[in-house]
Amino acid sequence: MLHLILSIIFSTSLFVIFKYFGVYKVNTLQAIVVNYMVAFVLGMLSANAIGNVGTIGHQPWFVGAVVLGLLFVTIFFVMAKTAQYNGVSVASIAGKMSVVVPVVFGIILYKESTTFLKLVGIVIALVAVYLSSVKDSQSSNKGSLMFPILLFLGSGVIDTTLKYVETNYVSQNDVDFFSGSLFGFAAFFGLILLVVKHFALKEKLEFKSIIAGVVLGIPNYYSIVFLVKALQNKNFESSELFTINNVGIVIASTLLGLLLFKETFSLKNKIGVGLAIIGIILVTVA
Repeated sequence: MLHLILSIIFSTSLFVIFKYFGVYKVNTLQAIVVNYMVAFVLGMLSANAIGNVGTIGHQPWFVGAVVLGLLFVTIFFVMAKTAQYNGVSVASIAGKMSVVVPVVFGIILYKESTTFLKLVGIVIALVAVYLSSVKDSQSSNKGSLMFPILLFLGSGVIDTTLKYVETNYVSQNDVDFFSGSLFGFAAFFGLILLVVKHFALKEKLEFKSIIAGVVLGIPNYYSIVFLVKALQNKNFESSELFTINNVGIVIASTLLGLLLFKETFSLKNKIGVGLAIIGIILVTVA
């Protein structure tokens, strides 16, 4: 349970940090790439595996780590834009209501339990993402729904893939090495994007982006480590664990959005937040 609580705390902090990226005009992509470099180093140090980096290609989870690394840097960028354009609460709801994706795959792939309440919770989750994200005036921001929808789908794919790779290929002793490798591949793909942007747009690395990346990298690393450790707790089904984790993040992020950034909610948004919590609770109870 401690690993689950720590995962919620560190994951919630990511949305807040992304919001401050917008406030301080941080180059989001640059900070994300630096963040993954920091997380990679932390992972290798935690696993005492600096000298074993060359063996990553021989690990049973190598392909999964490559795929997840690419997904990480892509969806992390989408998460940042959602937090900046739509708000901390919308970003957390869109990202964490994606619990329905691994829940569905948990039922299909691992024959996990399914009940009427769980199915109702999944439907409510889908409705909640839309209602919490939609704005009264769509004309003022044409991308207001695009980023939350992409974040919802992408986060679901990441959670599902992470569960599959962790279940089939990652031993308990390899959690830190595996997590660090994910971040290493994410940094690699991010660096490719930065190099392309540098030559195409003559974009230079900003010092404040480096600092922002370091600040982001530490909680990002531990959010994944504690989630993977929580997934290895056999007292929880993956559908239950993802649900508890995500509802905690939704509630915490919504409260922080109200307190720190004075985010405003229309009636539809308030209903969406309420449905998000109800939907996740239903899945958990089921």
